[in-house]
Amino acid sequence: MPRDGSATRRRLLDAAAAEFSTHGIAGARVDRIATAAGANKAQIYAWFSSKDGLFDAVFAEHLALILEMVPFEPRDLPGYVARLYDAYVRRPEVVRLAIWARLERTPTGDLMTVVADDVEAKIDAVRAAQADGLVDPDLDARDVSPLVIGLSLAWSPASPTITADPADAAAVHERRRAALSAAARRAFRPGS
Repeated sequence: MPRDGSATRRRLLDAAAAEFSTHGIAGARVDRIATAAGANKAQIYAWFSSKDGLFDAVFAEHLALILEMVPFEPRDLPGYVARLYDAYVRRPEVVRLAIWARLERTPTGDLMTVVADDVEAKIDAVRAAQADGLVDPDLDARDVSPLVIGLSLAWSPASPTITADPADAAAVHERRRAALSAAARRAFRPGS
């Protein structure tokens, strides 16, 4: 009976996510990934062609994960930004992978090209929310999502000041969510 390689592929992706989020692309080691996954390096190259191919697969998967965990909702930007905060607390590797991609791969320009269809859908959704009077129409619809994401990163692993920890007191998390929501409400409402 042939063996199903999907379990090995899953272990490789999980081990690679941990390795890349800790060490970056250049610092990641294929032998550590293989060992952590209980696989061999040949399997990495068979599935992903190269270390860069493996990073691309991990990064795309994590972008899709965050989009699934926190669907973009321009009709509720205050709630959306708070939900992103929670997602980053639960899954800090998503932010770390994006930081490494920015530092080592795409120093300028759009980092979200991996999910280009999603970007256009977000812009269209913002335009609809603007037409309905829910988002400031003076803002270019292309700028709203990056601004909201930037706001949501205030306490993420990308923060130059304070990074949230799941062990922080519930009241601290609630205070941060409330601050993010209030800031988004004020920044994006029409007439602000």
